[in-house]
Amino acid sequence: MTSTSPPGPHGPAAAAGPDPAGRTALVTGAGSGIGRACASALAAAGALVHVVDMDAAAAKSVAAEIGGRAHVVDLAVAEAVEELPTDIDILVNNAGLQHVAPLTEFPPDRFALMQRVMVHAPFLLIRRTMPSMCARGWGRVVNISSVHGLRASAFKAGYVTAKHGLEGLSKVTALEGAPHGVTSNCVNPGYVRTPLVERQIGAQAAAHGIDAGQVVSEVLLSRSAVKRLIEPEEVAATVLWLCGPHTGYVTGASIPLDGGWTAA
Repeated sequence: MTSTSPPGPHGPAAAAGPDPAGRTALVTGAGSGIGRACASALAAAGALVHVVDMDAAAAKSVAAEIGGRAHVVDLAVAEAVEELPTDIDILVNNAGLQHVAPLTEFPPDRFALMQRVMVHAPFLLIRRTMPSMCARGWGRVVNISSVHGLRASAFKAGYVTAKHGLEGLSKVTALEGAPHGVTSNCVNPGYVRTPLVERQIGAQAAAHGIDAGQVVSEVLLSRSAVKRLIEPEEVAATVLWLCGPHTGYVTGASIPLDGGWTAA
């Protein structure tokens, strides 16, 4: 049966559309961990990457390493977000922070900070960059969510709330971007081997009086079928795939990289 779909960005020609080469990307929290791996992967694929981080030394180091451009920005400050470039093809919302405490003892200012960094800043960045994506008829928004965007854990009210909010924002972006060739998806890793998680391992080991290996297998990965941390490069490979030539029909999705956590 012969397809009657029109050529162009929404027809057969879109099935194997453009890849990241020659595109411009912006990655938040790109000074370390998942963000650094994403910035490196996109740069290796030929994209010019804007490296955004509040750690000046880290941002400049990564930018120099990958031939990108460093932006030292505190994403909790809305006015600072307004200083970032808008002419972007690929937006990776990755920056985040963690705080662990019982809900009744969770500091309200910390809760509010987490929402500003992980929900409000992505909203502002999508709002600023989406017009240029739509005008070109191609764009990729990738939101680094978490298994905690799909499931809850006790003592993580701020993080779980923020990631669930990011999931909703991503889906609305997908619906509004679809007529213009712009996709929006979440990537949902379990525990990733990042500086943030390494600090959690040390704190949990001290709190429970056990070694780091036990923390990983018995505490962090108790609900995961695969008993290892995921590496930042594995998350970045999924991000790169979402920005590649065969994913124009993937939008509004949440892709678990959780070792089977959500399968149970």
